[in-house]
This record gives sequence, structure tokens and C-alpha cells, in this order.
Amino acid sequence: MNKVRIVFLHEFLLVLRSRSFLLTLFLIPLAGFAVILVIGGLQKNNQGAPLTSLIAPPSDTKPVGLIDQSGIITTIPESVSNLIMSYPDAESARVALTNQKISGYYVVAADYLTTGQVDLYRTDFNPIGGTDDSYLLSGLLEENLFSADPQLLNLFRQPMKLETHFESTAPQRDPNSALTFFLPYAVTMLFYILILGSSSTMLNSITNEKQNRVMEILLTSITPLQMLTGKIIALGLIGLLQTTFWSVSAFFLYRVSGRTFQLPVEFALPVSLLLWGLLYFVLGYAIYASLMAGVGAIVPNLREGSQATIIVIIPLVIPLFFINTLISAPNGGISMVLSLFPLTAPVAMLTRLAATQVPFYQTALAAVLQAGTAILIVRAVSGLFRAQILLSGQAFKMKLFLRALVGKA
Repeated sequence: MNKVRIVFLHEFLLVLRSRSFLLTLFLIPLAGFAVILVIGGLQKNNQGAPLTSLIAPPSDTKPVGLIDQSGIITTIPESVSNLIMSYPDAESARVALTNQKISGYYVVAADYLTTGQVDLYRTDFNPIGGTDDSYLLSGLLEENLFSADPQLLNLFRQPMKLETHFESTAPQRDPNSALTFFLPYAVTMLFYILILGSSSTMLNSITNEKQNRVMEILLTSITPLQMLTGKIIALGLIGLLQTTFWSVSAFFLYRVSGRTFQLPVEFALPVSLLLWGLLYFVLGYAIYASLMAGVGAIVPNLREGSQATIIVIIPLVIPLFFINTLISAPNGGISMVLSLFPLTAPVAMLTRLAATQVPFYQTALAAVLQAGTAILIVRAVSGLFRAQILLSGQAFKMKLFLRALVGKA
């Protein structure tokens, strides 16, 4: 235990004092602060104009022309009279378009009631933005078609008022809110980046010590298992420290920007999710950091290791391909398999927890399976730190890596 502590302190202080770690730790919050200052300055110079107006050009404010051959549109409301100009025929509308008095003109076909045909004429080719004002014509047709019964018009525009009631005492999320879908996405990407980033640090540490021959000297005084345990704990703690610092900095910068971070009560992350997230991060990190260490033991240098990393992290990427399924059907078969399989569980289970309530036995079972897998992988990878493997200097091969994990290399 004393040797594990020595490795832990050495690795923790080595990374904590490194220039690259300190630059990454402080430059990202500083970059965010610079962005806030720039945006604040631009908004001040534009007299409080919204950010979207600074990024996107102003929209075309010219009215749109209308030729009604169906005879449906008998009146144009005063609220849109400056946005829609009526013309008796195509020739007069074409002249107005040529003189740039209108941005385009619509022609409602004579048989609109049976075909629904409407034609749009413009001078510029803009297949997406060119129909931005079509809602004006749609609303105008609706008002004229239902002019005799305004109540029927309101019912047509809002055919039903759906209210969802949940038979649960836990806070429920609004199914119509974008945050209901955004939060699971954010949680998924956060844990993916955390686990992958922290695990990659292990690969850098192993390959550097291997190239400098420090690894050979180190293994003469401690066992591979003691070395791996100390490194995993140290680098995992570094990852948590970095994440905590960035999170606090992000909250501080948000407050400095002059905004208040207020979300509905039902969107506050429950304490249970934070506790499970901490546990799954530790277990997921232990699994992938150990796999990265195994890659580092086999490859001759960091360049080869970086290429091999793509193969090792494939299971961690799989939940990203099924993220829509994990959010829309969190209790479905695919979601349950991904959240229980140890190599995909660290990300998949957190996505499910952010999307819905997961039975306790499933979260506990996933944690136990991850813990067992982490112990097996750590013990297996410790066997890779043998002289014939460390000194082999050969390129990474998946077959060799798997054989080494089971002790047959």
C-alpha cells in the first residue's frame, strides 16, 4: 500500500506541475472570458442589439406580392397590410418585382380548394430562405377560409390542448421543452469527453516512461499491479480536479456575463444522478485507463499508441450512435443492453438516468459489472508489463493485444 501511495503522489504531482496541464486548465476558462468580453463589446457598440443580429445579416424587409386567382382572399388584415401587396395580374406583379418593390410574389391557383397549388416567383435562387415569408400567406388563407367562424379558426390552428399527467411523486419534465432532450445529450457528451480525456493521459504517461526507460527501473522495485493502481488513482483524481475547475469557472463566467442561470425546478439534476455519475466515471475511467495502459505497454511510441486508441475506444463511441434511442426509448431493449454492458455502460447508463427514471437494480447491476470488469482488466493489463512485451518495440496489433490480456502473448 505504501508503494501505491508513492506512485500516486509522484504521478499526481508530476501531471499537476506540468506546463501543458496548467495551460489547458487555465486557458480554456480564459478563452471563455475573452469571448464574453468580445460579445459584450459588440453588443454595447450596437446599442444592445441581440447576438443573432451581430452574426446573421438582417432579413429582407421588402413586402411580398400576392395574386389570388381563387377568389378566396377577400380581405387583408391591417396587421399584415405592409407585408403583403395584392396585384390584379402577373404582369403588374412582375413589374413590381423587377423594380425591387417586392421580394417575390405568390400566385394562388384558381383550383386551390381542390389542388392546394400555390406558385412562388423570385429573382434570386434561395431555396431555403426564399420561403421564409410563406407563413404570411398560409395565415392569410386560413383567416379568409374561416372568416365566418373565428372560433373554428382557433380550433383549426390548435386542434387540441394536451396536458400530460404523471402518476409519480418525482419531479417530471415538460415533454414539449427542448431541455428535455438537450440535458441527456449534454450529459452523454460530458461523460464521453471526461472518460476519454482522462484515459488518454494514462497512455501518454505509460509511453513516455517506456521510451525513457523509466518503466524498466520502476518495475524492479514495485509490481505492475501496484504501479497501475497508483497511476489510475492519480490520473483519475487529476481528471476530476480539472472538470471541477472548469465547471466552477463556467458558472462564474456565466454570472459575470450579466445573466442569471435559472432553470425550471424539474430540470435540476437530482443528487442521485450526480452520485451515480461520479461512481460511473470512476469505474469507466478505471476500465479505459487500464486498456490505454495496456496499449502503452505494447506500442513502441506515443504515435503508434494514438492510432491504436481508436480501436480500444470503439465500445465507448457506440452509445453516441444510439443516443436518440437512449433518449427516446430509455427503457427499450437496446438501451438496456448498452447500459448494462460494462464497456458501454459508463456513458449509456448516464444518458438513461438523465432521460428517465431507471430501476435501482439496473443501475446497481451495471455498477457491479463495471467494477468486476475493471478489476479483471487491471489484473490482465498488469501482466502486459513484462520484459518481452515492453522491449518488443513492435507495432500495435489487436490480436497481440487480446492474447496478451489473457496471458498468452
